[in-house]
Amino acid sequence: MIKSTLINVKKYSFLIQQLVIRDFKVKYKRSVLGIVWSLLYPVLMMAVMAVVFSQMFKFKVEGINYLVYLMTGLIMFNYFSEASSSAMISVVSNFSLINKVYIPKYIFPVSKCLFVLINFVLTLIPWLGIILLSYVGLGQYTCHLNIYYLILPYVFLCLFLFTMGMGLLLSCISVFLRDIIYIYGIIITIWNYLTPVFYSVEILPKDLQTIMGFNPLYRLLDAARQIVLYGQAPSLMNLIIIGLIGIVSLIIGGLVFKKNQNKFIYYI
Repeated sequence: MIKSTLINVKKYSFLIQQLVIRDFKVKYKRSVLGIVWSLLYPVLMMAVMAVVFSQMFKFKVEGINYLVYLMTGLIMFNYFSEASSSAMISVVSNFSLINKVYIPKYIFPVSKCLFVLINFVLTLIPWLGIILLSYVGLGQYTCHLNIYYLILPYVFLCLFLFTMGMGLLLSCISVFLRDIIYIYGIIITIWNYLTPVFYSVEILPKDLQTIMGFNPLYRLLDAARQIVLYGQAPSLMNLIIIGLIGIVSLIIGGLVFKKNQNKFIYYI
């Protein structure tokens, strides 16, 4: 299965590239600032949420830069939210193309996850800018660049694999149950509040902190924050866990998608 999938990905790499380019053109069509919005959006969102939560609701995390803490959570959770939501409707929205020519159907959720991944990489530029600005007084505490930043690509890869697996699973479910498109919007909102994006897990009771360990996105956020905010490497156990989260998610999503893809034509 893995070998045939890799062969197909290589064979249809040009199509994946064209789908990603198409998404870029559609997203930034008639936009004056264009791709600059990918840089501005996370900064503007961070600024609004920082004012709301740190000034109005008095949220803070002792001993670390809250702005960087908040932006780290925002860009990672937003990637998962946008990519999984886009992948979910990718098969249904491309039925006219699927109905005309043979194309491996998983290419559509894959292209959506890759497209949003490019935007995610662009958001890392202002994120790193906020980290560097902490040296000149942005926020109460300074973040320190360190050797453990080399682990961040692994953390982001695990996030991508987890998102890809969820995208494949959701895109399959949406073919048979269109209601999931509306239900998932509610689920992702609840998931956002159940993930410490803007608050510290320390404010939760001990029992809830233990339960939070079963939240895959919390594990991924915590690994990145350990490196950026605390200047230390995540524990080996946590690195293994987030790796398993990504791989298991991709395997489950891939198997469910492969098992049901031949039935799509009867439901779309």
